[in-house]
Amino acid sequence: MKLSVALAVYNEEKILGQCLTSIKDIADEIVIVDGGSTDKTVTIARSFGARITRTDNPSIFHINKQKALDSSLGDWILQLDADEEATEDLKKEILHIIASSPSGINGYYIPRRNFFWGHWMRKGGLYPDYVIRLVKQGKAHFPCRSVHEQIAIDGKAGYCKEELLHYSYRTREDYWRKSDAYTALTAAEMKKRGISNSLKTWFTYTVMKPVQTFVNIFIRNKGFIDGWYGLIFAWWSALHFPIAYKKFRT
Repeated sequence: MKLSVALAVYNEEKILGQCLTSIKDIADEIVIVDGGSTDKTVTIARSFGARITRTDNPSIFHINKQKALDSSLGDWILQLDADEEATEDLKKEILHIIASSPSGINGYYIPRRNFFWGHWMRKGGLYPDYVIRLVKQGKAHFPCRSVHEQIAIDGKAGYCKEELLHYSYRTREDYWRKSDAYTALTAAEMKKRGISNSLKTWFTYTVMKPVQTFVNIFIRNKGFIDGWYGLIFAWWSALHFPIAYKKFRT
């Protein structure tokens, strides 16, 4: 039972090596779809013996993740992002699953430990962050409608116990670079849905949604336990909506 590790990447030279180092000893193949990187991403991928497909970089980058799934030849596929790393315990669990998974289980949720500026976010709804990452060949696909969607599984999904490390926002610049892409997608979805530029829309996106988001992260999900990091993350997350609204109006 072979394992493919599949990634879609774009300008990930600073972090790709750490990700691939964490899984190279369990991967029978590494499949990478590159969205036209202009840095050393492809060179780093080649140094790990990856099979690389070069294409464009769509705003819904799950399109390239689907291409990576489609290009994978293993019986099982571990789909990763470049800012994720597998722990030793998780790798052992994955190998055990591949060897003895019960029939009818075609995918597995893996709990993520999310880091914000190097701080493990224990609260704010960020832990444990279950995402489907391990799937059987031909039994999963990305709907490719939203940037935050899960892989869709044909059949039942199980749950891993061990964690995947997710270093999503390593710096302030990293956060706002990703936020720029996410807010642009939200604005595009608003236009696609035909939302009118009314007073109600203004109030919803500049007052109601930001307040709800901040309260949900910082208070309801106890983000305050993460201290300063929890406050910044809740505040910046709330700003997503007024920024998206501004882009929607342009």
